[in-house]
Amino acid sequence: MNKTKITFLFVYFILGFFSLSASAQDVVIELGPDEIGLNETFSIKVTLSNDKIKSYDEFPDILGFQKQGISQSTSMNIINGQVSSTNSIIQYYKPSRKGDFNLGEFSVKINGTMYSSPGKKISVIDSRPTQRQSNIYDPFDDLFGSRDRQEPEFIEVEDDAFFASSIDKDEVFVGEGFNVSLAFFMSETNQAPFQFYEPGRQLDEILKKMKPSNAWEENFNITNIQPERVTINGKNWIKYKVYEATFFPFSEGEITIPSISWEMIKYRVAKNPTFFGSNRLEDFKTFYSSEKKLKVKPLPQHPLRNEVSVGVFQLRENITSFEAKTGEGFSYNFGITGEGNINAVSAPRTKQIHKLNTFDPNVRQQINKGIGKIRGIKEFNYYLTINEPGQVKLTDHFEWIYFNPVLAKYDTLRPSAIINVTGESKVNQAISNQRLGGIYDLIEVESNKLSYQRYKYYFSIFINLLLVGSVILLAVLIMKKDNG
Repeated sequence: MNKTKITFLFVYFILGFFSLSASAQDVVIELGPDEIGLNETFSIKVTLSNDKIKSYDEFPDILGFQKQGISQSTSMNIINGQVSSTNSIIQYYKPSRKGDFNLGEFSVKINGTMYSSPGKKISVIDSRPTQRQSNIYDPFDDLFGSRDRQEPEFIEVEDDAFFASSIDKDEVFVGEGFNVSLAFFMSETNQAPFQFYEPGRQLDEILKKMKPSNAWEENFNITNIQPERVTINGKNWIKYKVYEATFFPFSEGEITIPSISWEMIKYRVAKNPTFFGSNRLEDFKTFYSSEKKLKVKPLPQHPLRNEVSVGVFQLRENITSFEAKTGEGFSYNFGITGEGNINAVSAPRTKQIHKLNTFDPNVRQQINKGIGKIRGIKEFNYYLTINEPGQVKLTDHFEWIYFNPVLAKYDTLRPSAIINVTGESKVNQAISNQRLGGIYDLIEVESNKLSYQRYKYYFSIFINLLLVGSVILLAVLIMKKDNG
């Protein structure tokens, strides 16, 4: 066969391979040999014809064996001029001891469909010299004169990576927030191939153990793991943050973030890569973070220390008008903005001024999470009426006390708005509009009909008889005492 024919046949094979329509998809499950040496591996191989393996379920566990990783391969077959492809996935098992073991009936889900195998018995004997040669037929071996190929050898590449938990503070006050994050770090010079392995499932298990029970959590809700370039001790790393939250402790004491395990898929690579077949083998590696401790300090003595918010806050007030008439209402917005637990911010304290009426406020809040901080605003929108003319300073009516952890002291936010009120005094009118309570509340609801006199007559007789009986009983007791 001359060179031109070989080239034409090669192009024909390639075009036929990529234009092949999906015909019948046959799935074959092949099990390893009945007998292996202690230094050999057993395998379960699933082969899918004329389609790619897009998804697969976990392979079964075998008592006495340890899973060693998964490899995938693709091959092409030519029979009577027809080109077909096969895709295989292989799970390797390493025996842990000699003996007879049983692989029971099992099923594997491939591309959403379950396929079953009856299993088999496996005998593990003493270690023996390994002389393993691949029997896989590759149609290009004939074209390029390499009929016999050795099965690839996979080696583990040394990695430059770690998993870490971090907290942004060593100690906080009760109610003060601290940030916790979990991230996988890989240096820019790392050569070992990694892939995330079920991060959602791992996080669910981690958070059950990690979350403090005596703290409020504000989760940053990371949905996509994005790379971020960081520099640590002069070295460049790629950071993959998998979790971040800010916690606000309720009580003093010590909070511990335990050591956390994180599993990654780490691939072994072929020692002698080839153009065809798989050049890497799936394996796993578990990383561990170090334990972290945090001290929670009590707030200084204060009459309201169990009620105040903790954080760095400012007042942002908004008012519709600084001019008002007596008896007419207007809106006033008391907004608290800053860094802290916005959810826990309570309404400002109000001092009752006779000439000013305050109604319950409408509340609106907005929370922003970013750069490891919880910031936001909580607004209390009041409807106010003033009954006396003159100047009214809202600072005499509203105040909001909080604890500033940066300055380690209590502070108070007070309004600066002054309202100029004109018109006649409405104080008396305001009093008359108030509920008088007691008997006056019953005037509108009680019946104005006379009660039925017969019931009143019988009741009077009953009371009189009761009094007479009491007198007689008392006289009898006195006479007995005198006779005694």
